Amino acid sequence: MDTADLTPEAFSLTLSLGGRYAGEQQWALHGERSALVARVQTDFGGVLPGVRRVQTSRMHPRLLTSLGYAEGDGRGRPGFEVSFDRRVGLITLRQGRDEATQPLTTEYHDPVSLLLWLRQLTAQDGGGPERTHAQLTGGRVLIQRLPDAEVDGTPCSGFFLRPGNAYVYVEQDAPHRLMRLIQPTDFGPVEANAQPAGRRTVQGRERRRRV
Repeated sequence: MDTADLTPEAFSLTLSLGGRYAGEQQWALHGERSALVARVQTDFGGVLPGVRRVQTSRMHPRLLTSLGYAEGDGRGRPGFEVSFDRRVGLITLRQGRDEATQPLTTEYHDPVSLLLWLRQLTAQDGGGPERTHAQLTGGRVLIQRLPDAEVDGTPCSGFFLRPGNAYVYVEQDAPHRLMRLIQPTDFGPVEANAQPAGRRTVQGRERRRRV
């Protein structure tokens, strides 16, 4: 796929914890030098401490496997980075000043590319197989298909990811939006829900005033 054919995309999710406002998540996707690049900025707030996390993923534009991943606060050098050098067959992981390498023997996903790959599975195969897996640098992730469900009246394909015990719900029809993500945290399960265009900012302000 030519990255010139990739239409830039942007969407937002609203975070909640126990039904109370917990922040916003902004996604931006665009083509760049024969790769698909996704930037995900999560601003926690409301009932959660006010922390910003920025994730950047470079992916193969067709396979959505990871070409590189970085995570930090968006204010300086990322605190965690992974790069994949297929020419020499090495993975390089950097965390702070520490650096380690390991052999590159298979294709990998990162936390962002994995979600977009599940969206692609839904678009291509109506939700994908009942069970499949993906390889991340931290280990293998088992993906179990859940019964179809409706999220805010939208038919969705559901997935359960282990380890991590995360839930992902993807709109079955185009444009196959990420409708709901549920991730366990030390504070409890945090939900990220898609909001209709034009309502996110208003709802976010209202929730911020209530907390």
